[in-house]
Amino acid sequence: MLTNLIKRPLAGIMLAGLAFAGTAHADDAASADSSSLATSKYLFGDWGGERSRLADKGVTFDFGYGFEAAHNYSGGTKNITRYTDQWKFGAAFDLEKLWGWDGAKFNIMVTDRNGRDIGADAHIGNNQLIQEVYGRGQTWHLTIFALEQKFFDGMLTWKLGRLPVGEDVNSFSCDFQNLNFCGAQPGNIVGDYWVNWPTSQWATVLKLNTSSDTWVQLAAYQMNPKYVDDSYARRNGWKPGFPSGTTGALIPLEFGWKPTINGLPGSYRAGVWYNTSNGDDLYLNAQHQPLAEYGGEPLQHDSRRGAWITFQQQVTGDAGGKGATVFLNYTAADHATSATNNQYAVGMEYKGMFDRPNDFIGVAFGGSHANGYAAKNQRLINALNPDVTPGIVNDGYERVTEVFYSWSPIPSIAIRPNLQYIKDPGGSKQNDDAFVLGLKTSVAF
Repeated sequence: MLTNLIKRPLAGIMLAGLAFAGTAHADDAASADSSSLATSKYLFGDWGGERSRLADKGVTFDFGYGFEAAHNYSGGTKNITRYTDQWKFGAAFDLEKLWGWDGAKFNIMVTDRNGRDIGADAHIGNNQLIQEVYGRGQTWHLTIFALEQKFFDGMLTWKLGRLPVGEDVNSFSCDFQNLNFCGAQPGNIVGDYWVNWPTSQWATVLKLNTSSDTWVQLAAYQMNPKYVDDSYARRNGWKPGFPSGTTGALIPLEFGWKPTINGLPGSYRAGVWYNTSNGDDLYLNAQHQPLAEYGGEPLQHDSRRGAWITFQQQVTGDAGGKGATVFLNYTAADHATSATNNQYAVGMEYKGMFDRPNDFIGVAFGGSHANGYAAKNQRLINALNPDVTPGIVNDGYERVTEVFYSWSPIPSIAIRPNLQYIKDPGGSKQNDDAFVLGLKTSVAF
């Protein structure tokens, strides 16, 4: 165990060290080789030109490593440090260039996650992961395995294969380390069936570009509890098979708009989802009596649903370059079956700090609301069992604030120290507030 704890942080440090060693000669190399460490977005450059030659033929690669460390200064029961990481190995094949298949591509991505969750190990009681890259099983996953086909000069795109939901629907950046501000927000509150990266399921996605800057997307994803079962993932997460036990389909519908306002880009999305699978009532049994008092099986609801909005807009500076971008996310899920029934996030990023084009800062504030309906059930359990240590009642907002500085010594590496403050972890004032120092690092090979 100790050996593993040492190896993973050292892996990130060694990769960064390799980059720093290379920058000692970057200025001389840059004048002769545009793929030098100082200019390339890849740590290993252009592979002597081979990477570009393969891209011209239709084959591109996406290799990367991400590392997230966190130290808990207050809250929970322990002041400890934990890390978690992710490796990714991806490739895209332009089938038009390779085989003459007009408008077709095939994408594959395999990921490997490792490490420990500081929230669980320090008993902080948080709902949203403090290290967003932890989760979905610390193992290998087949994250993307899909064919993409364009029709009508790119107006219609069809995808078919294994996909995470947030890869296409409600797609959002993941610059912050706290999960409250990372990725497709519905997956943060109804993650038992809205499955984000790195887990995929069989899916089909249709995207229609209704104009040059608007679109509508309709998708369907296989609902199967095995996809979110860690023990299943450890055995089969990397396989593209068809597991038994499908319960229904998740069907999201999204409307999008990417305008240019005052010459600056924005992205606006709104959508709804409908899950055809049954959902357990959080309070009532099948006879419409309180579960805590009368037991039995939970009342079954024949579907689950929700809605979201996501806004991002650059408001100062140069389009796509130096300047400030603001964002707002809000998601709500049905009250009867969702233990966390809404989440919001507002924030800002400013790119180009100190005239360094790849450096930026971020600050965000958000919250996840613990469903009062589920809290009603816990209160009844506590009242009916006075001789047992009462369970914590989560019936409010877990509020999170995060601030970070992202430093890129070279374009292929980002080193991002951050501070997180978590008020009322889990949405309960019974849990002490937590203050966490984090470090998020990414390397693109």
